[in-house]
Amino acid sequence: MKVEEGKYSLAELVDWFRSRVLVVNSEYQRGGGLWPSAAKSYFIDTIIRDFPFPKLYFHEYVDKATKKPRREIVDGQQRITTIVEFIDGKFPLGRNAREYEGMRYDDLPEAAQDSIWAYTVSVDVIRNADRAEILQMFRRMNAFTLPLNEAEKRHSEFFGEFKDWVNETLDQFGSVLIDWKVLTSRQIVRMVDAEFIADLALAIEEGVTSTSPAKLRSLYKDNDSQFARFGDVNEQICGAFQVTLEHLSGIQDTYATKSHVFHSLLCALIHNKFSLPGVEAVTGIEPLGEYFIDAQRAIESIRRLAAAHEEKDAGEFAEYVRAASEGGNRGPQRAIRIKWLCRALRGEFAQ
Repeated sequence: MKVEEGKYSLAELVDWFRSRVLVVNSEYQRGGGLWPSAAKSYFIDTIIRDFPFPKLYFHEYVDKATKKPRREIVDGQQRITTIVEFIDGKFPLGRNAREYEGMRYDDLPEAAQDSIWAYTVSVDVIRNADRAEILQMFRRMNAFTLPLNEAEKRHSEFFGEFKDWVNETLDQFGSVLIDWKVLTSRQIVRMVDAEFIADLALAIEEGVTSTSPAKLRSLYKDNDSQFARFGDVNEQICGAFQVTLEHLSGIQDTYATKSHVFHSLLCALIHNKFSLPGVEAVTGIEPLGEYFIDAQRAIESIRRLAAAHEEKDAGEFAEYVRAASEGGNRGPQRAIRIKWLCRALRGEFAQ
């Protein structure tokens, strides 16, 4: 068996597929049509914007009847058929394609069409191999792959509107999580950022609650075919991120950007502005209708809480320090952190 890496344009791959030089081998591939419209749209948008997607695998051999080379798709059927379907005008792009929403291929600007045809794909071409060897190759490759964590399992299981919204939100605000050192690069690679966003959506749905893989999976499942509360959830979470970026940059490089604390801060912002379910009853804090009263006083107050957390100060902020130091995603600790951070956003601890 020999495996060689090649680089091919989509123009070449589409031509091969249409001329049946490149064919699907159903022994390796699942049935077509598995991706919903949102997943197809996001994939095409990935190509238009020239982001990479995982390499394809072909098995190349000589057709005995025609004496011409043929290539079977070993891995990548869904990607190739989605590309061909879009070029053939069979579906429009969705909301996740932003300025291209509602457009079919023929509606795209010429530059966007050109970018699709010129897009280069990495392909591993397998030669001189039979089916058993190809399957063994994939078994060996998978033997050295880390087991999927819960976030990765959810994103491999669901392809609908909720996952699509999580991806959109990370496209817009995911840089905050890495630039502000909320999450590490390794955590981002393992999709902990997607879990962070989903957990915020869970807070909007259920209020202050302990998170579990089962709850997050239900959130993906229940909103897979239709994300009914998209407008509310998107407005509240994106609004909290935006106001943090624009007005609260002074909390960077403090313990306020520890991931569990930053999650609670965003929840506090959302509660102050919109109200989270049950939070007023648990914390005694009424919504303001505003994210904060004065940005500078809010920053100073948050920094005081963060300093107490870092120093394990058992004084004025002892309750907050305990809840912040215990970390994690448990409901009781979250309620305490949100209560204190709501007060900090109102400038109560500014000196």
